[in-house]
Amino acid sequence: MDDDDGFEDAGTGTPLSAIAEAFEELSSCLKSNGGCHDLMLKPFCDACSLVSVLFGSLGIAFKFAEFEYVSKVSDLAEASEIFGSLNSILDYDVRSDTVRTPGSLSRNLRRVRQGLDLIRALFQNFLSTYDDSLKEAASMAYAKVCAPYHTWAVRTAVSAGMCALPSRDQLLMKLNETGDSAEIEMRRYIDASLPIIEYIDKLYISRNINLDW
Repeated sequence: MDDDDGFEDAGTGTPLSAIAEAFEELSSCLKSNGGCHDLMLKPFCDACSLVSVLFGSLGIAFKFAEFEYVSKVSDLAEASEIFGSLNSILDYDVRSDTVRTPGSLSRNLRRVRQGLDLIRALFQNFLSTYDDSLKEAASMAYAKVCAPYHTWAVRTAVSAGMCALPSRDQLLMKLNETGDSAEIEMRRYIDASLPIIEYIDKLYISRNINLDW
């Protein structure tokens, strides 16, 4: 994946600004109608697809996340031709008793949500530390968001790959950002993605589906 894939002609500035703007639009839609608005699947997938460039910029340590995330977003995008909203895919899988079935849309949504949260946690750690190495920021994000649900083999591979992460300056260069501009865009994403992540969790909880998977 080229670092600039999808952004050459986007007309939205840097990858980070495009991602932040897309999630701000999603968050705004969610808050409309008194916070009772259903989140539509296609614009959700469009926004999520932009995030894949971030996984690609982090190198081998996050290849597992990139492959899983991209494939799950692609499956959901294909499903958006049939299902209108996030609610509708949960309803379908609940009726079919396939919520946790590998390859089900509900399971794919859970994994995409995990990817969004991983980037959010990474950004928070990035902004709260000033180390040139991203190892601590990335390791903490992974340990909190993904490690509890991964096998020992995956956790070991990720840990080994952390040594190959780009430096802080290298990441900023890949994303065409300065330290100051990255902070602005990362905070925009953190603030806009949290309501989306919480909304997705509530979809499962409202159907008595726990979140520990």
